[in-house]
Amino acid sequence: MDYRQKRKLSFLTIGLIFLLSGVEYAVILPTIWRYLQLLEAPPYFLGLGLSAFSFSGLVSGPMFGHWSDKTRTTKNIIIFSNVFEIVGNFMYFMGYSKWLLLSSRLVAGIGAGAGSSIFGFLTCTTLPDERARVFAAVMACRQAGLLIGPAFNIFLRLCDFKLGPFVVNKYTSPGLFMCGMWVLMQFAVMVLYWDIPPLDSFPEQNMPLRELRGEEDEPLVNLEDENRAAAEDSYGLVNPEQTETQFSSELPPSPPDSPSLDTSDPFQNFSASQEFLREEVVVLLTAQFITLFNQTALETMVTPLTQKYFGFGELGNSVMYSLCGVEVIAGFFLVRWLSRVLEDRVVLAVGLLICSGACVWCLIFLANPQGGFAFELIEFIIGVFLQLLGLPFVAVSQVSLFSKVTAEKTQGFSQGVRRSVGGLATILGPLWAGGLIGNLYVMLGMMMLLLTLIMIMMVLSYEKLVEPPRVEHAQDSENGG
Repeated sequence: MDYRQKRKLSFLTIGLIFLLSGVEYAVILPTIWRYLQLLEAPPYFLGLGLSAFSFSGLVSGPMFGHWSDKTRTTKNIIIFSNVFEIVGNFMYFMGYSKWLLLSSRLVAGIGAGAGSSIFGFLTCTTLPDERARVFAAVMACRQAGLLIGPAFNIFLRLCDFKLGPFVVNKYTSPGLFMCGMWVLMQFAVMVLYWDIPPLDSFPEQNMPLRELRGEEDEPLVNLEDENRAAAEDSYGLVNPEQTETQFSSELPPSPPDSPSLDTSDPFQNFSASQEFLREEVVVLLTAQFITLFNQTALETMVTPLTQKYFGFGELGNSVMYSLCGVEVIAGFFLVRWLSRVLEDRVVLAVGLLICSGACVWCLIFLANPQGGFAFELIEFIIGVFLQLLGLPFVAVSQVSLFSKVTAEKTQGFSQGVRRSVGGLATILGPLWAGGLIGNLYVMLGMMMLLLTLIMIMMVLSYEKLVEPPRVEHAQDSENGG
């Protein structure tokens, strides 16, 4: 099996993992509140249960990322993290007490931390030009899981039997179902996932790079040029114009499975302050926090709003969330297409403008709806549509840009930090919105203030929101001094 086939199978497996994470959220969320009530839990346990998953993922993300950077592998990390998903969901199925239920989400959230290692893997095995498209496809997989997840609840709610000492009903069955799905995912990872080496471990003339760049049809250069290029490369002097056409296919390329892997410690000269306190990195982490804070705050606001003004029940909300899922998936594929012709920073700017427009619309029309049922419903639909339209633009572009402005060798840890910032936002967003459901002007005003802040930051740092020039073999040339 060649490099490209292993790469495609690995990407497919990652898509399935993100699909399953979306399904898990969609089957657990509708039942957890009633489940907690049956276990005589106080109302604040709902917030604790939802936050516990994000909190443990916030802590475990950088740890898994650091592990993958040190070992340069991700397969064992994914298998290990999936064990926490299996155990956590089985604990959710067992029930027994509110504390066990809370612990189950805490344990399952640890498994979600492997996402940092996965994004690090995607960064190291994709070319910068294709990275945004790959990230968009992966994120769309999670949204697809959120979309199809409610369909599983149709048959899960019919469960009513005993499995040994355990009761299987519509509240416990989602845990058992997800436990089984993550067990199946373990086998899929073992069979389909490959720890393929990062692209920077291959010489520019190697076949995997040429295939991924679409260089199979490049004109061949003569042997004298090849020898000169090889000699220059041995001293760490790579001419970027020559790397596109180095080495004729008549010369045997290095085998894809035996690249020159860098075994040095990626954290040897690493400084967190120098890595994460740079202007462009701070802007992207701020964009990550603000967009997820606003998104989760609006998600918290939507259900009470639809119940108060439109009388939506479970069916109405389910239809609304399904339509929202379709729009978000379409948005990710739109961004995937646009990333071929637009820079990441342009896509990010467009997304922030759309989100700002959506927030202004909500402030004007949704904070105090007027005009009757039909008019209020149209106002609500437009506001939600605009908010969801901007989300894929910001999500994909800031992840892609972040992977380009941070060091590739410590990408797993860096992605863990980025996801932890996002996890903190998903905890604080619902807490902020939950206390201000009755005062939407204050809630939406703060969201607008945050968006204005990130827009100003982006304008001031726009020139730096690009991939820095890469210095090939800089360390080797210094050593060869």
